[in-house]
Amino acid sequence: MEWKPEKEGQEPVYKQIAKWLEQQIIEGALPPGVSLPAERVLAKRFGVNRGTVSAAYEDLRATGLLQSWQGSGTWVSRHLWGVQQVPNWHNYTNGGAFLPANPLVQRIREAVFDPSVINLAKAELAPSLIPSLPNRLYESYLELGYAHPKGNPDLREDLAVHLLEQYGIAASPEEILITSGAQQGLHLISQCLLSPGAAIAMEGPSYFYSLPLFISAGLRLYRLPMDREGIVPEEIRSLHQKHRIRMVFVNPTYQNPTGIVMSQTRRRQVLDICKELRIPLVEDDAYYALTLQDNRKPPKPMKAIDTSGMVLYVNSMSKTIAPGLRIGWLVGPRSVIERLADAKQQMDFGTSSVSQQMAREFLEKSRYETQMQKLAASLLQQRETMLEAMQKEMSGLAEWNLPEGSYHFWCRLHRPLDERELLDVSIRAGVVFTPGGVYGAEPGWLRLTYSWETKDAIREGIRRLAQVILSM
Repeated sequence: MEWKPEKEGQEPVYKQIAKWLEQQIIEGALPPGVSLPAERVLAKRFGVNRGTVSAAYEDLRATGLLQSWQGSGTWVSRHLWGVQQVPNWHNYTNGGAFLPANPLVQRIREAVFDPSVINLAKAELAPSLIPSLPNRLYESYLELGYAHPKGNPDLREDLAVHLLEQYGIAASPEEILITSGAQQGLHLISQCLLSPGAAIAMEGPSYFYSLPLFISAGLRLYRLPMDREGIVPEEIRSLHQKHRIRMVFVNPTYQNPTGIVMSQTRRRQVLDICKELRIPLVEDDAYYALTLQDNRKPPKPMKAIDTSGMVLYVNSMSKTIAPGLRIGWLVGPRSVIERLADAKQQMDFGTSSVSQQMAREFLEKSRYETQMQKLAASLLQQRETMLEAMQKEMSGLAEWNLPEGSYHFWCRLHRPLDERELLDVSIRAGVVFTPGGVYGAEPGWLRLTYSWETKDAIREGIRRLAQVILSM
């Protein structure tokens, strides 16, 4: 039987085709110098679009296995000096300790850079919501040497004040590590504080579930069920009895993707159980500051009410100031911070010193508070635009939460659809979203983000999405 790619498989179709062609070359079925079929011919043969074959050919050109010349087609390289000597890059790129991202995530990443696609997936501030720097920073002398392993001492001093004033967290500069975004903080924790095979617990669904860094570190992930107040505390005890949980990961404020805010009572219950079981807790607090205008502030972070030093606190400027700065921080016991700082020094010799100096300017109290007021008002308008569009276009198709902060609606279709097909058809219709399966949710859930697009684009994006759902 003739080989064909598995369109429903985990591996992208273009990679399957490239892998098959590579095998044919290595086995001699496609000898050096032989011409390959035109892209449209091979696309018809495999029942895929031409772009998929083009991507496969490009993959093999990058390895040196194929050559092309405009107007002359594509052929197996004539000068391989023994094809078997060429590394099998597919085995390399799919091996290693750090695993590839979920295929759905890869598909979304491709779509969000297409300017013709309305982006309801990108959890990022629109350029108009990012503050500008004062001229004096450009005119002043910037230090361009390697930064301190824990981060710029002045920035850590500023952060200690900022955390106390804005979050109620008391931490000394020596208990703060500056990271290249919050995700690096999570990476350091998974690589340095946990061993392969260790079991960790996290909310389900959860942004953490979407990060391959946990699986790449050899960790076993276990789901903590949630209700309207957040994770159910006793489930931590249950999972610990069954699997000897080594660490708990939570996103208690405007949880991504559900938008749930863990109640103050629930936060204390979770902390008490973790303390009793001696399980460290990692708190990702990326959205705490993004309360929408006129809404109540959420309860204090768990780190702010932690009296036993068991919480590792992760946050960043990515959601509030500018993602491109790549400035995050990790707060914890000094011994832990020193261990992670040593590992970070080995990884990258410290976060960009220029970004750290810029971060100090953005943390200046009046500038920061002005930015937060602007975000609260702007994001509320964006949310109201999406809410009106969903009420108009999707009332009979889905139900959703009403977020009090953050960037997202968490939406459940009345009739679950195949999320791979729904995503693919939606992108072809010119709109992209994030399927719930990326976060470990059951079929039928979607995350719709309102922070990036204009109001008109949000309305049109919801209209297109509704039309796709109806058509399926």
